[in-house]
Amino acid sequence: MSADSYAHHFSIANIPFGIASSSTHPAPAAVTRIRDHVIFLDALLEDGVFRNTKGLPRNVFQQSTLNNFAALGRESATSVRTAIQQAFKPDSNYKPPLNAVIPVSQVKMHMPVHVGDFTDFSCSEDHVVNAGEAVFGKRAVPPGFPHYPLGYGGRSSSIVISETPVQRPLGQYRSKTEQDNVLFGPCQDLDYELELACIIGKPVRMGDIATAADADEHIFGVVLLNDWSARDILGLEIVPLGPLNGKSFTTSISPWVVTLDALAPFAIPAAVHSSPVAPYLEDPNPNGTYSLELTAEVLSGGLATQVCVAKLEWARWSFRHIFAHQAIGGCGLGSGDIIATGTLSGKTLQALGCLLEMTMNGKRPFKLKDGSIRTFLEDGDGVRITGFAGTPNDGVGFGECVGVINPALTLSRGVQ
Repeated sequence: MSADSYAHHFSIANIPFGIASSSTHPAPAAVTRIRDHVIFLDALLEDGVFRNTKGLPRNVFQQSTLNNFAALGRESATSVRTAIQQAFKPDSNYKPPLNAVIPVSQVKMHMPVHVGDFTDFSCSEDHVVNAGEAVFGKRAVPPGFPHYPLGYGGRSSSIVISETPVQRPLGQYRSKTEQDNVLFGPCQDLDYELELACIIGKPVRMGDIATAADADEHIFGVVLLNDWSARDILGLEIVPLGPLNGKSFTTSISPWVVTLDALAPFAIPAAVHSSPVAPYLEDPNPNGTYSLELTAEVLSGGLATQVCVAKLEWARWSFRHIFAHQAIGGCGLGSGDIIATGTLSGKTLQALGCLLEMTMNGKRPFKLKDGSIRTFLEDGDGVRITGFAGTPNDGVGFGECVGVINPALTLSRGVQ
């Protein structure tokens, strides 16, 4: 999708985890990445690179998802990451096994985890206020938002890896000319959402609870996430029970899971709350968020138009907060579960993380670099999300999360 390999996102300071296959490794298996090369971890395990990592199952890196590795907890992931950095640092004499290291252009990336459950939160106050104005004509903070991050249960069945096509959904929505007339057909107001998401590593058992102070022991890492949204379908169904078909059709994630250890050098103070939060949301770490810059581009006619630059630090609620709010009810969290930030937005037109905000629900069209006009996404359009921290020499990034819109199915096609 992109000529850019994002090598600068994957310095030795990163060491993310993913699942890949290649002609020499036809079965999907655990990998990491340094610059433009992907490294198959099972070969390193057999070569003794992880000899100091306690309790590492012999076949853990041969599996087609990272779930079992992630479930071992942060200590194991940190130990493996450190061993890789030591083996591949510039002054190392280590020589990896033949075919362990493959050019990134020769591998195929797969879903990093099997996702059991997915919760999408709303962490950005700017987003909830802007979206409220766009939909209801009123700039107001929802009553619960000052007290905890709002969220809804999404569909894990439709979470896909970057570059998977996005099929325009069918559904019911109000006519734009006659509001009392409800129509059925392909979504007319298809949107993207610029988000980050945490992947759970060490599980939380059902019936147990966990707090913000516990979060770092349970968060395996972070990915980019695009929660594709059918705004017209969503607008009709959202009252009184919340999102369903307007959100359930596709959610895209990036293939590389970036660890909290990699993000640690970019930790900064989180947003200050105007009033005390509940005890389970209290974060003992003064640096509660990360200095990460995220961008979104609309792809059309072979050209990319940047539509948003946003920063994670603008969010009112942090990774630790969304973990704690999901965990405090005792529902349990499984390895591979995803909890997302919701749309990340700022206060300017250039910092709005979805087209709903940018176009004020279709009332404010914008022009793409190919000269075409948009309010929402058309068939054939793509969206690319990227995220990065640091410098080209010591950068920590996510690569890209991309999806291209395919036309809606017709009823005559039936069930496949």
